Amino acid sequence: MSADAAPGSDAEPRTDPLDMTGRTVIVTGGTKGLGRVIATRFLDRGADVVICARHEPEKPVETAGRTATFVACDVREPDQIAGVVSRAIERTGRIDVLVNNAGGAPPAESATVSPRFNEKIVALNLLAPMTFAQAVHDQMQTQDDGGVIVNIASVSGTRANPAGAAYGAAKAGLINLTETLAQEWGPKIRVIAPVVGMIVTEEAHLFYGDAEGIAAVGRTLALGRMGVPEEIADVVLFCASPLARWVSGCTIPVHGGGEAPGYLRASTGDVTEAAGS
Repeated sequence: MSADAAPGSDAEPRTDPLDMTGRTVIVTGGTKGLGRVIATRFLDRGADVVICARHEPEKPVETAGRTATFVACDVREPDQIAGVVSRAIERTGRIDVLVNNAGGAPPAESATVSPRFNEKIVALNLLAPMTFAQAVHDQMQTQDDGGVIVNIASVSGTRANPAGAAYGAAKAGLINLTETLAQEWGPKIRVIAPVVGMIVTEEAHLFYGDAEGIAAVGRTLALGRMGVPEEIADVVLFCASPLARWVSGCTIPVHGGGEAPGYLRASTGDVTEAAGS
């Protein structure tokens, strides 16, 4: 694929590599939070967007007069995943981008959490992305320009994740899945995993408390604040674009520079002073 060509289009090459006109994008969990912002970003750039979630959004996912197509789906159910894929193909005859965004988990103590809870969390955060990737594989492989799968990973899968063992383990597995599928399905299909850090969404209060708590957590990051969904959506757009045409089988950290090592603050009370900044 050339840097300025759009997959699925016979039109003249375009000068804007972020122009998604002619592309069909599926965003799981696209009705709220980060998923909604990602879907809106692709709509802004001209893509035909299909979103799925268990419940229809209270307000349509739309921008500038363009609206995402909603399909009800529990991503833990393979038959329902197949329905989403079929709907997307019926609309445009192709699937260019899959964003495996649906996921998450409430805090749960590792010593007492039930096996059933753990099964549900792993099913949502690891098995569902794998099944969705399988569901789009054949269509992407038949397309001249192939396709891109973007798996939304998490820093919780790259470090200890207290009160979230199943979630952290699932996200770690998602990173390995990304590397494995890129090897098996390339060169037609690129697979990339943005590793998302702490961002402010509707559910941020469950983990970080009120505005003061969110600000305090943000100060532990190199860039001094927590992120916002729009900053993740920009990276996802890049991953799906021709600008990332030689990027596959890898993670892209999107975490504000990462968390300061705890031992520095414990020893001096000042991270920058301890680091010699």
